[in-house]
Amino acid sequence: MSTTGRDGRREIKGDGTRDNGRGGTRDNGRGGTRDNGRGGTRDNGRGGTRESRWRFRLTRLDGILLVGLVAAACWIWYRSAIGVAYRWDWPQALSTVFATGDAGETPFFQTGIYATLRLSLWGAVLASILGVLIGVGRYAGVRALRMFCGTYIQILRNIPPLVFIFIFYFFISSQLMPLLGLDALFNRPAEEATGWQRFLFGPPALWENLISGVLCISFISAAYIAEVVRAGLAAIPRGQWEAGESLGIPVLDRYRFVIFPQALARIAPPLTGQYISLVKDSSIVSLISVQELTFVGSEIANSSGLLFEVWLLVAFVYFLLCLSLSILLRQVERRMTRHFHQFA
Repeated sequence: MSTTGRDGRREIKGDGTRDNGRGGTRDNGRGGTRDNGRGGTRDNGRGGTRESRWRFRLTRLDGILLVGLVAAACWIWYRSAIGVAYRWDWPQALSTVFATGDAGETPFFQTGIYATLRLSLWGAVLASILGVLIGVGRYAGVRALRMFCGTYIQILRNIPPLVFIFIFYFFISSQLMPLLGLDALFNRPAEEATGWQRFLFGPPALWENLISGVLCISFISAAYIAEVVRAGLAAIPRGQWEAGESLGIPVLDRYRFVIFPQALARIAPPLTGQYISLVKDSSIVSLISVQELTFVGSEIANSSGLLFEVWLLVAFVYFLLCLSLSILLRQVERRMTRHFHQFA
């Protein structure tokens, strides 16, 4: 069975195939395969797979920007060698940065990297827990709880992070640590610390500074994560809330099985940016003597006089950490999005 249109080129057959006369065929049957004649195929059937050819091409504007960046880098290199009269000494910088102690201790620069990783890890965990709780409270129906969470968010988001760190460390932390009973933990002999405790929290002598730094960056990041969570909850259609309530699902199970799986797919991209910002913001706790990467880099640069080399190495390490985290979270985001669309 076939039908011919006015132009004499369109033909629809009984098997659901259409020839549009433009170099492509379309199958509207159960297979759901479409060939658009433009170098790509698309499968809209039950499998839900899609294949397309994508070629990376540089436009004229991209070429101009690349040439400009290379020219700027060459100019900075020339001015540092001629105008500033700075002599680069990368071999000495690398040997200084990765030099071990007299008794074979871990290089100072390497301990700073470990401290940054610990700060970022524990700060992200605590910020995620606080952010989710505050975000849910911000969206709750209890007015007092909404006001409390909203006040926390507004205060933390409108105070400079550096000012908050100074206030927290010099005024709050000195009162909070004894109140939580952490003095006995900090003052116990270092020999009592197990290998796992040293691996997860570092040397016992630096635990107090580490906990203060983690609390600082987690409280700051929790305010931003809470707003992301609140926006994700607000994006869920009202019918999903009413469906869970009409089925008699308890509140916790309703959030766990109905609301949060849908919200996570929506808030994953902004959360990725927030976690990367948390890694970079961990550098400001160096001002309260937390021996992380920025603090260690400052000490090495001032003692060796290799300012440019050391700070470029510090920037390169931060770049690697943030890029690795971005790639990892991007893969997680794709899996979550694919899982959400599969069961949606």
